[in-house]
Amino acid sequence: MSASAPEVSWDAVAARLRPFVRARVASEADAEDVLQEVLLRMLRGLPALQQKDRLGAWMYRIAHSAVADHGRARARHPLASHEPPEPVAVEAVEEDAEVAHAVAGVLGLFVAALPEPYREAVTLTDLEGRTQREAAALLGLSLSGMKSRVQRGRAKLRSMLEACCELGVDARGRVVSCEVRRDGELPPGCCAD
Repeated sequence: MSASAPEVSWDAVAARLRPFVRARVASEADAEDVLQEVLLRMLRGLPALQQKDRLGAWMYRIAHSAVADHGRARARHPLASHEPPEPVAVEAVEEDAEVAHAVAGVLGLFVAALPEPYREAVTLTDLEGRTQREAAALLGLSLSGMKSRVQRGRAKLRSMLEACCELGVDARGRVVSCEVRRDGELPPGCCAD
């Protein structure tokens, strides 16, 4: 590594990017493959990084690009089965890691279909668990700008979900069940296509 390249803890980078990548690919094995590609691209590009203070945003751009490349490769060489995902029912009890991971996997399909500024905002705050303040700092936005993006992204995400799925919510507005609509015509990009 050159003298001007910043020191990087690759384990910390992998831990930070793993949920971002996992929410956007079909399986754990795919996530590990894409993550390795991201780390390799970062290693190759790190010496040429101009703005060292933008390392976080640069990392996520590389991860986003690697996920998109993976998706294009999967489209060229599709798997044998294209069955829709099973409906996810979320109990109104304390969430455990497996349920949260399953919900994030299904939501990842919808989040990936959001327009870019909203997709990035919702991913950072809702899928990765960052505060809106942290996400704003990471992307170089004002806190009010990030709040606006998150709010609009969530609204777009909800309308996409409602067009595709029948949602059940509890008294607090939390989703407790989600079933793919089987009646009528499904919108393009729906998980049941």
